[in-house]
Amino acid sequence: MNIIEIIEKKKAGKELTTEEIYYFIEGITNDYIKDYQASALLMAVCLKGMNYRETYDLTMAMRYSGDIMNLSQIGRTVVDKHSTGGIGDKTTLIVGPVMAALDVPVAKMSGRGLGITGGTIDKLDSIPGFSSDVSDEDFIRLVKTVGMVDAAQTKNLAPADKFLYALRDVTATVDSLPLIASSIMSKKLASGADCIVLDVKCGSGAFMKDKESAAELARVMIDIGKRARKKCVAVISDMNQPLGYTVGNSLEVEEAMLFLSGIVQNPRLKKLVIALCIEMYKLSDKYCPDTDSKSFKSDAEIEELICETIDSGKALEKFREFAEAQGGDLSFVDDFIEGCREAFDSQVDYMLGVDYDGLVERIFYMDDDPAFIEAIDAETVGRMSLLLGAGRIRKEDDIDLGAGIVLNKVVGDRVERGDLLATLYSNNKRSLTSAVRLLSKAYTYSETVSDRMSEGIIIETLV
Repeated sequence: MNIIEIIEKKKAGKELTTEEIYYFIEGITNDYIKDYQASALLMAVCLKGMNYRETYDLTMAMRYSGDIMNLSQIGRTVVDKHSTGGIGDKTTLIVGPVMAALDVPVAKMSGRGLGITGGTIDKLDSIPGFSSDVSDEDFIRLVKTVGMVDAAQTKNLAPADKFLYALRDVTATVDSLPLIASSIMSKKLASGADCIVLDVKCGSGAFMKDKESAAELARVMIDIGKRARKKCVAVISDMNQPLGYTVGNSLEVEEAMLFLSGIVQNPRLKKLVIALCIEMYKLSDKYCPDTDSKSFKSDAEIEELICETIDSGKALEKFREFAEAQGGDLSFVDDFIEGCREAFDSQVDYMLGVDYDGLVERIFYMDDDPAFIEAIDAETVGRMSLLLGAGRIRKEDDIDLGAGIVLNKVVGDRVERGDLLATLYSNNKRSLTSAVRLLSKAYTYSETVSDRMSEGIIIETLV
């Protein structure tokens, strides 16, 4: 068996055997298959594709290329949630504490942002003192004692994926369903959770631009999960507009805390949070602890539990417990939330009081004719966020954790001349000026309310 024959076989559109796929992954892990040979096979896969069995084998080979977390000693059904990336997607910061407060253990490894999509670890890094570097022992201890953990992916978690991802990024082979699915699922399976809920984004601010490609990606990942004997559900959600009112690391943490406090809850964000929490709950051992019982809760009953957990303050307390258990200093939380509760009348004016050591620019609607905001293009807002310093182009780039955007008006809102549309934060004057110019391209207006404004965020749920 040699790599040249494997490349030629896939170039001809033939199916690779399990042994050939494992040989390839072992070769790149142990450096006897060179990067130019790996790049050639990646291009062949990108052009000729892989069937479900090949994709599963590739995923498992990547999973076994490094360490695998063993969470069996937790003694409970452990749930994980993964998002394929979006603009303003702070759902993990909300969903995790809600589920932990409902006594559903959540074990999550997250990544840092790259390009226009933000990373959960970057958001958590904006909490003073928070550490995402968690040992295997502490990872398990935190799930047992706190009910949740969110850690950075370890260096030896699916190392073959890191190698292939770097090659894909520079060889125009990123947009391949088998390669995307195996990359995501190899890390999810290596991190040890029993059940996985996938939030697959589609739209201008997502990698998958349409419903059909998002659904196919979801089906591939669900198939991988089932073959690996993991419970797996996918929620396909809309990412044609930013999620929530904020885009940026510390801004999104603040919005998540205000959501958990019940003060500010963007309707689209709330619908997605509830949908994901329902699916996570239904995969857990809380859904029906007695396997012989027929007393399964309905979705409406689970939603009521979720809302009660938030309204009672239990979810916010769990967020505080989680952050402090990983070294975070949340001493500012109570004053921040209470100040927001007392000082601001509208749902998004609270962000105007954010303490930011940098430049602030406010953008106003200046047309003489009142209008409704019909659309805010998520991809454009994501590029603005990157320009302001809230994201990184290369993995080694530094980011400004306080930079970002507040959407003071969102899709469906009526605006008149002088109304505040958005607030931009950055430490770079030139970037701020460029972002202001870019902002005008993100908005589409309408004289009347259109069906487009009321489109739901949940597109489809696949099991």
